[in-house]
Amino acid sequence: MLTNNTEASALQKGIEIIKNGGVVIFPTDTAFGIGCRIDNEKAIQRLFSIKKRDVSQAVPVLVNGFEMAQTLLKPIPQEVYEKLIKPFWPGGLTIILPCLTEKVSPLLRGNGETLGVRSPNHPITQALIAGVDVPLIGTSANLHGHKTPFVIADLEKELINTVDYIVPGESYGQKASTIVDCSTSPWKIVREGAIKLDI
Repeated sequence: MLTNNTEASALQKGIEIIKNGGVVIFPTDTAFGIGCRIDNEKAIQRLFSIKKRDVSQAVPVLVNGFEMAQTLLKPIPQEVYEKLIKPFWPGGLTIILPCLTEKVSPLLRGNGETLGVRSPNHPITQALIAGVDVPLIGTSANLHGHKTPFVIADLEKELINTVDYIVPGESYGQKASTIVDCSTSPWKIVREGAIKLDI
């Protein structure tokens, strides 16, 4: 967990900036992420602009567990819970499911009706989500299409200069999260990553 007062105050600063609509870079269990609260449309639009990401492309959302995920999604099927959430959350697995569109900005879901959600296995990321008490966008901290940053030295200057804060810490991963689409039958692995799945 957080080892000293400096880390704790840096984390608290990150929480306050996100709460107030800022865009922040932070470490996760897979790579460095860039995010903001998901209920602030202005912050979401700014994040897309910073990343130079097309607004038609959905972004993953980070939650601190099953209960928070369920506030954004249509009832999560028991099979998804038993086979994916229970064994692999928190961890490097993003699950795409039908969402409650009235609660999720069209930008987050690429104007579709599904949402990718993940509960990260990293104390700093979990503490940010808990502190803000709102799910966060959790896309990789790079310009769209550029190299995924696994260490702080990988972060691009252009990105560093345009965000409001970088929460100090280390990411644990060497791979991006695995993405599995559970909105289709059968389920489909969209991206092989940190979690090996046999579905």
